[in-house]
Amino acid sequence: MSTGPLRIAVLLSGSGTSLENLCERIDAGDLDAEVCAVIASKAKAGGLERARRRGIPAFAVPRREHPDVGAFNDALHALLERHAPDLVALLGFLSPFETRGQYDGRTLNVHPALIPAFCGQGMYGRRVHEAVLEAGVKLTGATVHFVDAEYDHGPIILQEAVAVRDNDTAESLAERVQAAERRIVPEAIRLFAESKLTIEGQRVRIKE
Repeated sequence: MSTGPLRIAVLLSGSGTSLENLCERIDAGDLDAEVCAVIASKAKAGGLERARRRGIPAFAVPRREHPDVGAFNDALHALLERHAPDLVALLGFLSPFETRGQYDGRTLNVHPALIPAFCGQGMYGRRVHEAVLEAGVKLTGATVHFVDAEYDHGPIILQEAVAVRDNDTAESLAERVQAAERRIVPEAIRLFAESKLTIEGQRVRIKE
């Protein structure tokens, strides 16, 4: 990794609230890090404007403009190479990212459920919370994990449980899950920055 603050590239597809939370935590001195680039898979992703307001280099790499996942990832990796991140954080990124050896063990994803439940291709955003309510489970939550070749798979770093209430809607449940995400994403990044995470197979060991 580079010397100095941890360099983070954020990949997103939406409004960028998780990016904003991360930047606020950095501003507050909770993380010795900097967001060196923001890349969106949609040209009109709100997260791009959030990044630009903060002076962070921001780029759109629309998934639909590339013929296949490989070509899409070629474009992503070309941008990442220019900005040399220590860590890639997928914060609401709805397209597949290939680590390609270059970013193995250096790519995190956040998912709005307790993996391995309610995850996989097509399970994102509101769909996850609707599935949780339909299943009638009493607990859901948020997960931060290292990225591997499968959707919402890879060694789990942190999870936080969220109780499902009898009167919950998808919106009310999402609000509490997102609050959990805002806590565990910066904490996972802090642990990574302090070299406190060790991957052993499918398990992540956290050093005291």
